[in-house]
Amino acid sequence: MIEPSISPNHEQQLDSLSHAQEDIWRIFRVMAEFVDGFTLMSRQKNLVSIFGSARVKPGSRYYELGVRVAHELVKRGFNVLTGGGPGIMEAGNKGAKEQGGASVGVNIELPHEQSANPYIDRNRLVTFRHFFVRKVMFVKYAHGFVVLPGGFGTLDEFFEAITLIQTGKTKPFPIILMGSEYWNGLIEWIRSTLLKEGLIGEEDLNRFEIIDDPVAAAEKIALFYKHHKTVTNF
Repeated sequence: MIEPSISPNHEQQLDSLSHAQEDIWRIFRVMAEFVDGFTLMSRQKNLVSIFGSARVKPGSRYYELGVRVAHELVKRGFNVLTGGGPGIMEAGNKGAKEQGGASVGVNIELPHEQSANPYIDRNRLVTFRHFFVRKVMFVKYAHGFVVLPGGFGTLDEFFEAITLIQTGKTKPFPIILMGSEYWNGLIEWIRSTLLKEGLIGEEDLNRFEIIDDPVAAAEKIALFYKHHKTVTNF
């Protein structure tokens, strides 16, 4: 008996169809994540995002700085949003909870599971599969960014925020870098290389500010909203 043969071209067509169906179903999974995120986040008020490394240990300098700036933000009527994990994220949620503010977390599924920290309010946690969905929540619903020392993820959030503001894709909002000894080298490179080469404008350096004092950082954000409404960014 002669087996029917399948041409290479037909195999490619079947493979392409399979990939297309997979991508279509992925759209629905992504949509479901957005629905879960928007449902939770649209109920939150006066959020400021606190970013920083997941590797920072409790009791360390930057961890305690995260706790303190969260305290000061809550004292001024803000609530705290973090990436929901350990390290500085945990510090931000801890500070918010200690001061009686809302403590919100948008966690992410990772190959080595990132467990949500215990300081997030029970009804204010959502976990995402896709980083880009999670990032939308930060930018859309946060009224300020406080960025403490961190790695690639922290840098990604910082640069995406200033890019969106620079290009007018989101409303301007305060971005505070804390830990000047950590950030000074990067900011000097931005000034001496990007600005010098004409790849950014002088005004782009005004889209963020380095402030080490938690009181001054929180006050800077509060002052901004004496002149601006706290509305979602897009």
